Amino acid sequence: MKLDAKMIRYLTSEDFRVLQGVEAGSRNHEVVPTPLITQLSGLRGGSGVHRSISNLAKTNLIAKVKNAKYDGYRLTYGGLDYLALNAHQKQKVVYSVGNQIGVGKESDIVVVAHESGSQRILKIHRLGRISFRTVKTNRDYLRHRNASSWMYMSRLAAMKEFAFMKALRENGFSVPEPIAQNRHTIIMSLIDAFPLRQIAEVPNPASLYSELMEIILELARFGLIHGDFNEFNILIKEIPIPNAEGKTLDDSEPATEENMRLEPVIIDFPQMVSIDHANAEMYFDRDVNCIKRYFKRKFHFESDVPGPFFKDARKKFIKNPGKRLDVEVEASGFSRKMARELEKYMQDVGANGDGEDSEGGSDEDEDEDEEEQSGSEVEVSAEDAQSDQVSAEVEESSKRLEGLQVSGSSRQ
Repeated sequence: MKLDAKMIRYLTSEDFRVLQGVEAGSRNHEVVPTPLITQLSGLRGGSGVHRSISNLAKTNLIAKVKNAKYDGYRLTYGGLDYLALNAHQKQKVVYSVGNQIGVGKESDIVVVAHESGSQRILKIHRLGRISFRTVKTNRDYLRHRNASSWMYMSRLAAMKEFAFMKALRENGFSVPEPIAQNRHTIIMSLIDAFPLRQIAEVPNPASLYSELMEIILELARFGLIHGDFNEFNILIKEIPIPNAEGKTLDDSEPATEENMRLEPVIIDFPQMVSIDHANAEMYFDRDVNCIKRYFKRKFHFESDVPGPFFKDARKKFIKNPGKRLDVEVEASGFSRKMARELEKYMQDVGANGDGEDSEGGSDEDEDEDEEEQSGSEVEVSAEDAQSDQVSAEVEESSKRLEGLQVSGSSRQ
Protein backbone atom coordinates (compact mmCIF):
# COMPACT_ATOMS: atom_id res chain seq x y z
CA MET A 1 0.00 0.00 0.00
CA LYS A 2 1.41 3.35 -1.07
CA LEU A 3 0.59 6.54 0.78
CA ASP A 4 -1.83 8.68 -1.24
CA ALA A 5 -2.53 11.90 0.65
CA LYS A 6 -4.56 13.62 -2.08
CA MET A 7 -7.93 13.07 -0.40
CA ILE A 8 -6.96 14.35 3.04
CA ARG A 9 -7.83 17.92 2.05
CA TYR A 10 -11.43 16.92 1.36
CA LEU A 11 -12.06 15.25 4.72
CA THR A 12 -14.01 17.22 7.31
CA SER A 13 -13.49 17.33 11.06
CA GLU A 14 -16.53 15.03 11.38
CA ASP A 15 -14.89 12.52 9.02
CA PHE A 16 -11.80 12.44 11.20
CA ARG A 17 -13.88 12.01 14.35
CA VAL A 18 -15.57 8.99 12.78
CA LEU A 19 -12.19 7.67 11.64
CA GLN A 20 -10.88 8.04 15.18
CA GLY A 21 -13.97 6.21 16.39
CA VAL A 22 -13.12 3.25 14.14
CA GLU A 23 -9.55 3.35 15.43
CA ALA A 24 -10.72 3.36 19.06
CA GLY A 25 -13.12 0.50 18.40
CA SER A 26 -10.34 -1.51 16.75
CA ARG A 27 -8.69 -1.94 20.14
CA ASN A 28 -11.35 -4.48 21.06
CA HIS A 29 -12.90 -5.48 17.73
CA GLU A 30 -11.55 -6.87 14.49
CA VAL A 31 -14.69 -5.39 12.92
CA VAL A 32 -16.11 -2.32 14.67
CA PRO A 33 -19.95 -2.40 14.79
CA THR A 34 -21.59 0.62 13.16
CA PRO A 35 -23.53 1.60 16.33
CA LEU A 36 -20.27 1.58 18.28
CA ILE A 37 -18.63 3.84 15.67
CA THR A 38 -21.50 6.30 16.17
CA GLN A 39 -21.03 6.17 19.93
CA LEU A 40 -17.23 6.54 19.85
CA SER A 41 -17.25 9.40 17.34
CA GLY A 42 -19.32 11.51 19.75
CA LEU A 43 -21.36 13.04 16.92
CA ARG A 44 -25.04 13.79 17.27
CA GLY A 45 -27.38 12.54 14.63
CA GLY A 46 -26.93 9.21 12.90
CA SER A 47 -27.22 10.62 9.38
CA GLY A 48 -23.99 12.62 9.73
CA VAL A 49 -22.10 9.58 10.97
CA HIS A 50 -23.40 7.40 8.14
CA ARG A 51 -22.47 10.07 5.62
CA SER A 52 -18.91 10.17 7.00
CA ILE A 53 -18.72 6.36 7.00
CA SER A 54 -19.74 6.38 3.34
CA ASN A 55 -17.06 8.98 2.49
CA LEU A 56 -14.37 7.08 4.38
CA ALA A 57 -15.31 3.79 2.74
CA LYS A 58 -15.22 5.34 -0.74
CA THR A 59 -11.67 6.55 -0.14
CA ASN A 60 -10.64 3.15 1.29
CA LEU A 61 -9.80 4.53 4.73
CA ILE A 62 -12.17 2.01 6.28
CA ALA A 63 -13.48 -1.20 4.76
CA LYS A 64 -16.65 -3.24 5.13
CA VAL A 65 -15.87 -6.84 5.96
CA LYS A 66 -17.47 -9.61 3.94
CA ASN A 67 -19.20 -12.47 5.74
CA ALA A 68 -19.06 -10.71 9.12
CA LYS A 69 -21.71 -11.66 11.66
CA TYR A 70 -22.80 -8.05 12.07
CA ASP A 71 -22.70 -4.71 10.26
CA GLY A 72 -19.36 -3.04 10.83
CA TYR A 73 -16.08 -1.73 9.43
CA ARG A 74 -12.36 -2.15 9.98
CA LEU A 75 -9.57 0.40 9.80
CA THR A 76 -7.27 0.09 6.76
CA TYR A 77 -3.64 1.01 6.23
CA GLY A 78 -4.77 4.23 4.57
CA GLY A 79 -7.03 5.18 7.46
CA LEU A 80 -4.24 4.88 10.00
CA ASP A 81 -1.93 6.83 7.68
CA TYR A 82 -4.44 9.68 7.45
CA LEU A 83 -4.91 9.81 11.23
CA ALA A 84 -1.14 10.11 11.73
CA LEU A 85 -0.78 12.71 8.97
CA ASN A 86 -3.64 14.75 10.41
CA ALA A 87 -1.92 14.74 13.82
CA HIS A 88 1.42 15.81 12.30
CA GLN A 89 -0.34 18.54 10.37
CA LYS A 90 -2.04 19.89 13.51
CA GLN A 91 1.32 19.96 15.29
CA LYS A 92 2.73 21.90 12.30
CA VAL A 93 5.35 19.22 11.72
CA VAL A 94 4.22 18.36 8.17
CA TYR A 95 2.81 20.80 5.62
CA SER A 96 2.92 18.80 2.36
CA VAL A 97 3.61 15.25 1.20
CA GLY A 98 5.98 14.42 -1.64
CA ASN A 99 7.20 11.27 -3.34
CA GLN A 100 7.77 7.85 -1.85
CA ILE A 101 11.50 7.11 -2.06
CA GLY A 102 11.74 3.76 -0.33
CA VAL A 103 9.69 0.59 0.08
CA GLY A 104 10.64 -2.16 2.48
CA LYS A 105 9.01 -5.27 3.86
CA GLU A 106 8.24 -3.47 7.10
CA SER A 107 8.16 0.26 6.29
CA ASP A 108 7.67 2.93 3.64
CA ILE A 109 9.78 6.09 3.30
CA VAL A 110 8.15 9.29 2.01
CA VAL A 111 9.56 12.80 1.54
CA VAL A 112 7.48 15.49 3.27
CA ALA A 113 7.97 19.21 3.78
CA HIS A 114 7.64 21.66 6.65
CA GLU A 115 5.75 24.92 6.10
CA SER A 116 9.15 26.64 5.87
CA GLY A 117 9.91 24.52 2.80
CA SER A 118 12.55 22.32 4.42
CA GLN A 119 12.30 18.67 3.43
CA ARG A 120 11.93 15.88 5.94
CA ILE A 121 11.42 12.13 5.97
CA LEU A 122 8.19 10.39 6.95
CA LYS A 123 8.77 6.76 7.89
CA ILE A 124 5.63 4.62 8.05
CA HIS A 125 6.00 1.33 9.89
CA ARG A 126 3.94 -1.42 8.27
CA LEU A 127 4.45 -4.59 10.26
CA GLY A 128 0.93 -5.51 9.18
CA ARG A 129 2.29 -6.09 5.70
CA ILE A 130 4.03 -9.14 7.12
CA SER A 131 1.14 -10.28 9.30
CA PHE A 132 -1.39 -10.19 6.46
CA ARG A 133 0.87 -12.34 4.33
CA THR A 134 1.12 -14.98 7.03
CA VAL A 135 -2.62 -15.00 7.73
CA LYS A 136 -3.16 -18.04 5.48
CA THR A 137 -0.76 -20.18 7.50
CA ASN A 138 -1.25 -18.47 10.85
CA ARG A 139 -4.91 -17.52 10.55
CA ASP A 140 -5.73 -17.41 14.26
CA TYR A 141 -2.70 -15.40 15.37
CA LEU A 142 -4.21 -11.93 15.39
CA ARG A 143 -7.66 -13.10 16.41
CA HIS A 144 -6.56 -14.57 19.71
CA ARG A 145 -3.89 -11.99 20.50
CA ASN A 146 -5.64 -8.67 20.10
CA ALA A 147 -2.70 -6.82 21.68
CA SER A 148 -0.57 -8.09 18.78
CA SER A 149 -2.57 -6.43 16.02
CA TRP A 150 -0.73 -4.79 13.16
CA MET A 151 -1.73 -1.31 14.38
CA TYR A 152 -0.40 -1.92 17.88
CA MET A 153 2.86 -3.53 16.75
CA SER A 154 3.55 -0.93 14.06
CA ARG A 155 3.07 1.74 16.71
CA LEU A 156 5.46 -0.02 19.08
CA ALA A 157 8.06 -0.23 16.29
CA ALA A 158 7.75 3.52 15.68
CA MET A 159 7.97 4.30 19.41
CA LYS A 160 11.06 2.14 19.78
CA GLU A 161 12.83 3.61 16.79
CA PHE A 162 12.04 7.18 17.84
CA ALA A 163 13.26 6.60 21.40
CA PHE A 164 16.56 5.04 20.41
CA MET A 165 17.17 7.52 17.60
CA LYS A 166 16.68 10.39 20.03
CA ALA A 167 18.99 8.85 22.63
CA LEU A 168 21.70 8.08 20.08
CA ARG A 169 21.49 11.53 18.52
CA GLU A 170 21.89 13.25 21.89
CA ASN A 171 24.97 11.14 22.62
CA GLY A 172 26.90 12.01 19.50
CA PHE A 173 26.06 9.11 17.19
CA SER A 174 25.58 9.90 13.51
CA VAL A 175 21.84 9.26 13.04
CA PRO A 176 19.00 11.35 11.54
CA GLU A 177 17.43 13.95 13.78
CA PRO A 178 14.14 12.61 15.22
CA ILE A 179 11.47 15.33 14.98
CA ALA A 180 8.11 13.75 15.88
CA GLN A 181 6.34 10.41 16.32
CA ASN A 182 2.64 9.65 16.04
CA ARG A 183 1.00 6.25 15.89
CA HIS A 184 3.01 4.14 13.41
CA THR A 185 4.94 7.06 11.87
CA ILE A 186 8.14 8.98 12.54
CA ILE A 187 9.21 12.35 11.16
CA MET A 188 12.99 12.73 10.92
CA SER A 189 15.51 14.93 9.15
CA LEU A 190 16.38 14.24 5.51
CA ILE A 191 20.00 13.13 5.13
CA ASP A 192 21.74 14.02 1.88
CA ALA A 193 23.36 10.63 1.48
CA PHE A 194 23.16 7.31 -0.37
CA PRO A 195 22.68 3.83 1.09
CA LEU A 196 25.93 1.88 1.20
CA ARG A 197 24.41 -0.74 -1.12
CA GLN A 198 24.12 1.86 -3.91
CA ILE A 199 27.78 2.88 -3.81
CA ALA A 200 29.89 1.08 -6.40
CA GLU A 201 33.29 1.89 -4.91
CA VAL A 202 34.92 3.82 -2.09
CA PRO A 203 38.42 5.34 -2.16
CA ASN A 204 39.54 3.63 1.04
CA PRO A 205 37.51 0.53 1.95
CA ALA A 206 39.77 -0.25 4.92
CA SER A 207 39.06 3.10 6.55
CA LEU A 208 35.29 2.84 6.09
CA TYR A 209 35.30 -0.77 7.29
CA SER A 210 37.24 0.21 10.40
CA GLU A 211 34.83 3.06 11.12
CA LEU A 212 31.79 0.77 10.84
CA MET A 213 33.31 -1.77 13.19
CA GLU A 214 34.07 1.03 15.62
CA ILE A 215 30.40 2.07 15.52
CA ILE A 216 29.35 -1.49 16.40
CA LEU A 217 31.76 -1.49 19.35
CA GLU A 218 30.71 2.00 20.45
CA LEU A 219 27.05 0.98 20.43
CA ALA A 220 27.97 -1.99 22.62
CA ARG A 221 29.83 0.35 24.99
CA PHE A 222 26.56 2.21 25.45
CA GLY A 223 24.72 -1.05 26.10
CA LEU A 224 23.17 -1.45 22.63
CA ILE A 225 23.35 -3.80 19.64
CA HIS A 226 21.82 -2.62 16.38
CA GLY A 227 20.51 -6.03 15.32
CA ASP A 228 20.16 -5.15 11.61
CA PHE A 229 23.48 -3.50 10.78
CA ASN A 230 23.86 -3.95 7.04
CA GLU A 231 24.37 -2.12 3.75
CA PHE A 232 20.68 -1.17 3.58
CA ASN A 233 20.71 0.61 6.94
CA ILE A 234 23.97 2.53 6.53
CA LEU A 235 23.91 5.83 4.64
CA ILE A 236 27.16 7.28 3.31
CA LYS A 237 27.42 11.03 3.51
CA GLU A 238 30.12 13.08 1.76
CA ILE A 239 31.69 15.69 4.03
CA PRO A 240 33.90 18.43 2.49
CA ILE A 241 37.39 18.60 3.99
CA PRO A 242 38.78 22.10 4.66
CA ASN A 243 41.77 23.00 2.47
CA ALA A 244 45.06 24.43 3.60
CA GLU A 245 43.63 27.96 3.90
CA GLY A 246 40.93 26.73 6.24
CA LYS A 247 38.16 27.02 3.65
CA THR A 248 35.70 24.35 2.66
CA LEU A 249 34.58 23.46 -0.85
CA ASP A 250 32.21 25.75 -2.68
CA ASP A 251 30.09 25.06 -5.76
CA SER A 252 32.89 26.07 -8.13
CA GLU A 253 35.28 23.43 -6.81
CA PRO A 254 34.84 19.85 -8.05
CA ALA A 255 34.55 17.19 -5.37
CA THR A 256 37.44 14.71 -5.43
CA GLU A 257 38.60 11.82 -3.31
CA GLU A 258 41.20 14.07 -1.72
CA ASN A 259 38.83 16.80 -0.53
CA MET A 260 35.86 14.66 0.55
CA ARG A 261 35.43 12.46 3.60
CA LEU A 262 32.85 9.64 3.82
CA GLU A 263 30.76 9.63 6.99
CA PRO A 264 28.43 6.70 7.74
CA VAL A 265 24.97 7.54 9.09
CA ILE A 266 23.07 4.73 10.83
CA ILE A 267 19.32 4.28 10.36
CA ASP A 268 16.55 1.77 11.19
CA PHE A 269 16.40 0.82 14.88
CA PRO A 270 13.26 -1.31 15.49
CA GLN A 271 15.40 -4.42 16.06
CA MET A 272 17.93 -2.79 18.40
CA VAL A 273 18.46 -4.80 21.60
CA SER A 274 20.26 -4.42 24.89
CA ILE A 275 23.71 -5.89 25.44
CA ASP A 276 22.07 -7.91 28.23
CA HIS A 277 19.60 -9.55 25.83
CA ALA A 278 19.60 -13.35 25.85
CA ASN A 279 20.61 -13.42 22.17
CA ALA A 280 22.92 -10.40 22.31
CA GLU A 281 25.97 -12.34 21.12
CA MET A 282 24.09 -13.73 18.13
CA TYR A 283 22.90 -10.25 17.09
CA PHE A 284 26.38 -8.78 17.62
CA ASP A 285 28.07 -11.47 15.54
CA ARG A 286 25.42 -11.12 12.82
CA ASP A 287 26.06 -7.38 12.56
CA VAL A 288 29.82 -7.90 12.32
CA ASN A 289 29.65 -10.75 9.82
CA CYS A 290 27.17 -8.90 7.63
CA ILE A 291 29.64 -6.03 7.15
CA LYS A 292 32.52 -8.47 6.61
CA ARG A 293 30.64 -10.37 3.89
CA TYR A 294 29.47 -7.23 2.13
CA PHE A 295 32.91 -5.61 1.99
CA LYS A 296 34.44 -8.82 0.70
CA ARG A 297 31.78 -9.22 -1.99
CA LYS A 298 31.35 -5.57 -3.06
CA PHE A 299 34.72 -3.93 -2.46
CA HIS A 300 36.95 -7.05 -2.48
CA PHE A 301 38.27 -6.06 0.92
CA GLU A 302 38.96 -8.52 3.72
CA SER A 303 40.43 -7.41 7.00
CA ASP A 304 43.50 -9.17 8.38
CA VAL A 305 42.29 -8.45 11.92
CA PRO A 306 39.85 -11.05 13.30
CA GLY A 307 36.73 -9.97 15.09
CA PRO A 308 35.56 -7.88 16.72
CA PHE A 309 34.08 -10.49 19.03
CA PHE A 310 31.22 -10.08 21.47
CA LYS A 311 33.29 -11.26 24.45
CA ASP A 312 35.84 -8.51 23.79
CA ALA A 313 33.11 -5.89 23.39
CA ARG A 314 31.58 -7.11 26.64
CA LYS A 315 34.90 -6.76 28.47
CA LYS A 316 35.29 -3.25 27.07
CA PHE A 317 31.77 -2.42 28.17
CA ILE A 318 32.48 -3.54 31.74
CA LYS A 319 35.87 -1.79 32.00
CA ASN A 320 34.98 1.48 30.24
CA PRO A 321 31.21 1.76 29.94
CA GLY A 322 29.31 4.62 28.38
CA LYS A 323 25.90 5.52 29.69
CA ARG A 324 23.37 2.71 29.58
CA LEU A 325 21.14 4.05 26.83
CA ASP A 326 19.08 0.84 26.86
CA VAL A 327 18.24 1.48 30.52
CA GLU A 328 17.56 5.19 30.01
CA VAL A 329 15.21 4.58 27.07
CA GLU A 330 13.34 1.92 29.04
CA ALA A 331 12.95 4.29 31.97
CA SER A 332 11.71 7.04 29.66
CA GLY A 333 8.76 5.24 28.08
CA PHE A 334 9.54 2.20 25.95
CA SER A 335 9.21 -0.54 28.52
CA ARG A 336 10.78 -3.99 28.58
CA LYS A 337 7.32 -5.50 28.23
CA MET A 338 6.74 -3.59 24.99
CA ALA A 339 10.15 -4.70 23.71
CA ARG A 340 9.33 -8.35 24.40
CA GLU A 341 5.94 -8.09 22.67
CA LEU A 342 7.46 -6.45 19.61
CA GLU A 343 10.30 -8.96 19.39
CA LYS A 344 7.94 -11.92 19.75
CA TYR A 345 5.63 -10.55 17.08
CA MET A 346 8.48 -9.89 14.62
CA GLN A 347 9.79 -13.42 15.15
CA ASP A 348 6.35 -15.00 14.72
CA VAL A 349 5.56 -13.20 11.47
CA GLY A 350 9.07 -13.47 10.06
CA ALA A 351 9.99 -9.78 10.17
CA ASN A 352 13.78 -9.85 9.91
CA GLY A 353 14.50 -6.30 8.84
CA ASP A 354 14.04 -4.36 5.65
CA GLY A 355 17.59 -5.05 4.68
CA GLU A 356 16.82 -8.50 3.34
CA ASP A 357 14.45 -7.23 0.69
CA SER A 358 14.29 -3.50 0.15
CA GLU A 359 11.71 -3.74 -2.57
CA GLY A 360 9.09 -5.46 -0.43
CA GLY A 361 6.12 -7.09 -2.11
CA SER A 362 3.98 -5.90 -4.94
CA ASP A 363 0.82 -3.89 -4.56
CA GLU A 364 -1.09 -6.84 -5.99
CA ASP A 365 0.14 -9.04 -3.17
CA GLU A 366 -0.94 -6.49 -0.60
CA ASP A 367 -4.39 -6.16 -2.18
CA GLU A 368 -4.83 -9.93 -2.13
CA ASP A 369 -3.74 -10.08 1.49
CA GLU A 370 -6.23 -7.42 2.53
CA GLU A 371 -8.98 -9.20 0.60
CA GLU A 372 -8.07 -12.42 2.39
CA GLN A 373 -8.37 -10.65 5.72
CA SER A 374 -11.64 -8.99 4.70
CA GLY A 375 -13.22 -12.19 3.47
CA SER A 376 -12.69 -14.18 6.64
CA GLU A 377 -15.20 -14.38 9.47
CA VAL A 378 -14.11 -12.32 12.44
CA GLU A 379 -15.38 -12.20 15.97
CA VAL A 380 -15.61 -9.58 18.70
CA SER A 381 -12.74 -9.83 21.17
CA ALA A 382 -13.73 -10.66 24.75
CA GLU A 383 -10.70 -8.95 26.26
CA ASP A 384 -12.00 -5.36 26.30
CA ALA A 385 -10.69 -4.40 29.74
CA GLN A 386 -7.22 -5.84 29.10
CA SER A 387 -7.00 -4.15 25.69
CA ASP A 388 -8.05 -0.78 27.12
CA GLN A 389 -5.34 -1.11 29.74
CA VAL A 390 -2.72 -1.91 27.09
CA SER A 391 -3.84 1.07 24.99
CA ALA A 392 -3.65 3.39 28.00
CA GLU A 393 -0.11 2.19 28.75
CA VAL A 394 0.97 2.85 25.17
CA GLU A 395 -0.60 6.33 25.20
CA GLU A 396 1.23 7.19 28.42
CA SER A 397 4.53 5.80 27.14
CA SER A 398 4.17 7.69 23.86
CA LYS A 399 3.72 10.98 25.74
CA ARG A 400 6.76 10.25 27.89
CA LEU A 401 8.87 9.48 24.81
CA GLU A 402 8.01 12.87 23.32
CA GLY A 403 9.79 14.45 26.29
CA LEU A 404 12.58 11.88 26.45
CA GLN A 405 15.63 13.31 28.19
CA VAL A 406 18.94 11.48 28.25
CA SER A 407 22.06 12.53 30.04
CA GLY A 408 24.75 14.43 28.16
CA SER A 409 27.21 12.73 25.87
CA SER A 410 30.16 10.89 27.39
CA ARG A 411 31.81 9.90 24.11
CA GLN A 412 35.50 10.57 24.01
